[in-house]
Amino acid sequence: MTEETPGFEQEPDLPTEQTQHGQQAQDGPAEQAGQPDGAAAPSSGPAEEAGPEDRTADDSAVVALTAQLDQTRTALHERTQDLQRLQAEFSNYRRRVERDRIAVREIAVANALTELLPVLDDIGRARDHGELVGGFKSVAESLETVVAKMGLQQFGKEGEPFDPTVHEALMHSYSPDVTETTCVQILQPGYRIGERTIRPARVGVAEPQPGAQPAQSAQSDGERQADTAADEESGGPEQG
Repeated sequence: MTEETPGFEQEPDLPTEQTQHGQQAQDGPAEQAGQPDGAAAPSSGPAEEAGPEDRTADDSAVVALTAQLDQTRTALHERTQDLQRLQAEFSNYRRRVERDRIAVREIAVANALTELLPVLDDIGRARDHGELVGGFKSVAESLETVVAKMGLQQFGKEGEPFDPTVHEALMHSYSPDVTETTCVQILQPGYRIGERTIRPARVGVAEPQPGAQPAQSAQSDGERQADTAADEESGGPEQG
């Protein structure tokens, strides 16, 4: 038998691939850490422009703002119309109130003056008979001045045409001197306030005589007869 000489185990001369890779991994960070501070890291390229997604978001925001603006304009237009309508209604209400106020005032004044009409009739009769003298005359004139300031107007005169809306006929007769129904006698004068008649004039009326020609026609006939008589005396009308 051959005896083996005792000795050390021999290790392989070349390192394994795993040892080399591990050493390179350890040396990498050390080399990077050892770079000077002034060395700049590789910079990325210029900022990329907004992509389609960003443009779509901007367009959506513009559309939303436009819709909101249109909605606001519509609401403003509606509120403006409401304000104009309310203003017109208030103006009409104010005119109605003013018209009603004037009407109520006229009715109140008319009611008060209606009660004074008999007194005014007595004053008128006293004046016609010459009895309006002295202190009674002063009082009567003061009363007439006051009622005139309140708007009371007297109407009704002899010789004016008969108007059934403002005259009340109490007497009727025929006369050849009139060509239409005429007031020939004023029994009681009428009174009005503005356009409101508070008492019609009470009158006696006369109508044209039945079968009688109007005065103007009678005058024309007389003139024609006179011309005819003159022509006969002169030997007839001159021949041209």
